[in-house]
Amino acid sequence: MNLAKNEDLKNKVIVITGGGGVICSAIAEGFCMAGAKVALLNLSLEAASTKAEELTNKGYIAKAYQCNVLKKDELIRAHDEIVKDLGPCDVLINGAGGNNAKANTDNEFFEKNDLGELKTFFDLDESGIEFVFNLNFLGTLLPSQVFARDMIGRSGCSIINISSMNAFTPLTKIPAYSAAKAAVSNFTQWLAVHFSHVGIRCNAIAPGFLVTSQNHDLLFDKNEKPTQRAQKILKNTPVERFGSPAEMVGPTLFLANPNASGFVNGVVLPIDGGFNAYSGV
Repeated sequence: MNLAKNEDLKNKVIVITGGGGVICSAIAEGFCMAGAKVALLNLSLEAASTKAEELTNKGYIAKAYQCNVLKKDELIRAHDEIVKDLGPCDVLINGAGGNNAKANTDNEFFEKNDLGELKTFFDLDESGIEFVFNLNFLGTLLPSQVFARDMIGRSGCSIINISSMNAFTPLTKIPAYSAAKAAVSNFTQWLAVHFSHVGIRCNAIAPGFLVTSQNHDLLFDKNEKPTQRAQKILKNTPVERFGSPAEMVGPTLFLANPNASGFVNGVVLPIDGGFNAYSGV
């Protein structure tokens, strides 16, 4: 029996969408430390370039590419550049995603007196809902169409999507984001079955609650004290703390390494401090 090592990923080409984000930046560095060649795709080239420069200054192989994951022509252009610069994709990590305030309700529960006073379910903006769903679901499907072609007929290739704990049980206030991440989880399972005869595995990680620039103001007040919502999250997370981006790296490396997870396919792996396991009592 040969025990898997991170070195098994050496010289593999890892393509990461949303590569300029907090979680995906940490994942990118983890793959670089394992000896992989990393392509960081991001809508903002500046964000991806900053991380790529940081990694190359440490002696790693990383390159940034500007790309809108909702535009297939841009994905194809980025793909062709990556193949030329680094080689064909071995592992695709679909990390692009996010939420939009236009798709959120103000309150957790609807009350009769809310009409006309607050943004309720009835006031959700159609364009905001469409944006959130497209970014998370289509932003996972379209890159998979483009980069999975490289994986056909080659061993050790896989797709790793980024779902969310919202996909298991939807959180209040964010119906579009929760529904979109549920779609990502379902699509992960569908793709795992669809590609099983050509050796492409597809799995996902489902991060629990992390503090990022996107959600900081929802979790902390102006005095950096946990908000009521943050307190509820911590109360229902058995380890009683938020996760860190660094804690997403190991599980992702595990799913990418065929010598560690070669028989793991169609799994959505919670990384949540026990949130999904806790009933609240």
